[in-house]
Amino acid sequence: MGDILDLSERSWRGEIPPREMWRPTGKSEELAAGVHFFHAWANITAIRTETGLVLVDTGTYTARATTFAAVRAVEPGPLHAAVYTHGHVDHACGLPPFLDEARAKGWPAPSIVGHRNIAGRFDRYRLTAPWNGLINSRQFSTRSAWPTEYNYPTVVYDATHVLEAGGTRLELSHARGETDDHTWLWWPARRTLFTGDLFFWVAPNAGNPQKVQRYAAEWARALRTMAGRGAELLIPGHGVPILGAARVRQALEDTAEWLETLERETVTRMNAGLALDQILAEVRPPAHLADRPYLQAVYDEPEYVVRNIWRLYGGWWDGHPAHPKSAREAEIGLERGHCRARRRPPSPRGDRRGRGGRAPPGRARARRERPLRPRARRPRGRSPPRARA
Repeated sequence: MGDILDLSERSWRGEIPPREMWRPTGKSEELAAGVHFFHAWANITAIRTETGLVLVDTGTYTARATTFAAVRAVEPGPLHAAVYTHGHVDHACGLPPFLDEARAKGWPAPSIVGHRNIAGRFDRYRLTAPWNGLINSRQFSTRSAWPTEYNYPTVVYDATHVLEAGGTRLELSHARGETDDHTWLWWPARRTLFTGDLFFWVAPNAGNPQKVQRYAAEWARALRTMAGRGAELLIPGHGVPILGAARVRQALEDTAEWLETLERETVTRMNAGLALDQILAEVRPPAHLADRPYLQAVYDEPEYVVRNIWRLYGGWWDGHPAHPKSAREAEIGLERGHCRARRRPPSPRGDRRGRGGRAPPGRARARRERPLRPRARRPRGRSPPRARA
């Protein structure tokens, strides 16, 4: 067992802290004959075929040179095809060095395979590049320019697609989940699943508050379908592979149940007329899954998933009558200031004081410098004499 599969075993036993699950080692390992796994921020798998390499995902735009060098260190042959599991920039932006190499060496350009919706995602990314750069910097505490150039798929599909490459048959299926353009791959001959980000060793990223709509119910259905394939090896979009049919099935079914529970309980309460605030207080993931190492809330929170489900079925209004036309934060702050001022008792000498009931600086200083005169003290227990009529 190599370093990556050893890390997989330790991860499954819960020996790796949840926030370390995603930390890439930068190592590669041949998981099976001709199948090289590259443990990067977003994983890349190179499959050797008779007609050239097939890449499942291509890596991020910030590490293109590193990715290219790692692949070429173990697989020098031409790139036949690259499959995008989805259009996120950490999965679908590592191709330029491979394309440059093909042009320089006179090789045929590789096919780029992905779901039809990836093109729309790339268009949106170009339209909102400054915004995406901002939220990416905020989310990951990094400063990097958001890409504006993309290599669009040259082979697109809608529901399913079969990729044939030199005797290797990969079956592609579309599923909405973390994105609306997601692809998962099934390799029947090797009993291998490539899940993309439909599984990645943390609680599903189904409610990220900075990102567009996620689809919890469809995500869960895709996981159930994958679990039914009987895979013996699962290669995720992030984190390490899972080896063994029982473990693969458990990871997929547990994750599906986690999503199904939040979806069902949220929709049930929506139909009962509950407001979002009350739903957030009541809905929780299944308690018996709380200790699963691959379902820890690291990148997302169950509360965010509930909010996302509400948004999908009910829009952005949370049911509170004051919120659709609520005052701006600046107006609320100003009113709070006025309330504090109104609660201050009025000065009995307000006409001689400045703003806020304070004495002007000169008058206050004179009062401080005035010598104190001793007060006459009356004896205890005796009342002062009263004036007689």
